[in-house]
Amino acid sequence: MRSLKHRILIMLLGSLVILSASFILVLGYYMKDRAVTAAMIKAQADLATCGEIIETKYPGSWSEREGELYKGPLKISLNNDLVDHLSTLTGDTVTIFLGETRVATTVRDSNGERAIGTKVSANIAQKVLKDGQTYVGEANVVGQWSQTGYIPLRAENGNIIGIFYVGISHAYEQEIITRSLITMTILGLLLTIIVALLTWFFLQRVIVNPLHNIVVGTREVATGQLTQKIKVSSAKEIGELEDAFNQMVEQIQSLTGKINLATNTNLEDVPIESNIETVIEKINGNEITTESTIDNDFVSTPKPLWRLDSPWFNGEEGLPKGLSKATLGQIVNFLQVTRRPISVEEVAEGVKMTRVTVRRYLEYLEQRGILKSELKYGTVGRPVKLFMPF
Repeated sequence: MRSLKHRILIMLLGSLVILSASFILVLGYYMKDRAVTAAMIKAQADLATCGEIIETKYPGSWSEREGELYKGPLKISLNNDLVDHLSTLTGDTVTIFLGETRVATTVRDSNGERAIGTKVSANIAQKVLKDGQTYVGEANVVGQWSQTGYIPLRAENGNIIGIFYVGISHAYEQEIITRSLITMTILGLLLTIIVALLTWFFLQRVIVNPLHNIVVGTREVATGQLTQKIKVSSAKEIGELEDAFNQMVEQIQSLTGKINLATNTNLEDVPIESNIETVIEKINGNEITTESTIDNDFVSTPKPLWRLDSPWFNGEEGLPKGLSKATLGQIVNFLQVTRRPISVEEVAEGVKMTRVTVRRYLEYLEQRGILKSELKYGTVGRPVKLFMPF
């Protein structure tokens, strides 16, 4: 069975993976449009660049002589060196048309041969040769779709006699898309790792460790160790669980005290409650009319104390606020059994309560003259405060 932190981590990582996959899918569609736009911009730039190179390297006007295309004195028909050079510079396919027929090209047909003598598509011929416009966009080039650019070639008299073409294959678009997706995937993976580490730290600190402390405390209670409460610093819900656990420990301590009180009493016919009332009467300075289960050698006649109506006391039981009659009786019975100078730690261990709780009751008995205390100094360490009856 997987632990809670593993389940939360798997759920979070699964959500991140789904989110990342959705993001990459949307990005793919977005980058496809961006790649098409980038290819069209490149086609326009390459048309202008190649035109400048041709005009600079081969001055003169375009002309047709005996069915061949010339640029100034240079014959362009079947001049594949020119188109190969321009293709190397731009990375595009390059073609020069005489009319609508290819006379120099880097475009290959299905047999791998230069597509010399093939014709431009009808819609391109209409737009460029007849209308005299520049065309930039997707076109079918010898059976393959590419992002293309076509410009008309004009003779000295202004007549259109041919077309200059550059084409960008879909591989260029795919390269842009792939490169972008790889970059975003790497960034997404790094982000997922960072989020996973932060989540692991959060779960460990805020949920797992506090729950572990509560589990340890529960096991201690199960083995009879009732002197240690738990203290966790976490979210509200776990804090409420801590409060509930500590309340449970308090109730178990109280119940254990009553059981010990009933077990240790020497008078079977005297109820537990009467023993506690006897101690309370001694503390309040009342006269005892019945036999007490607390040995007179242990509890001497107390000094005159305040009565129940004194502001030192709250409630009907005559004890200061926060003190329990059952707990007081349990501690008194333990002191009666031990009948020797004893420390807070020993009493806490004997009655299965916290040292803080036991110290409050012992100090209360000391204030009422039932007990006295003294510091015992050892050879090393801090002095120990011992309580003993007068």
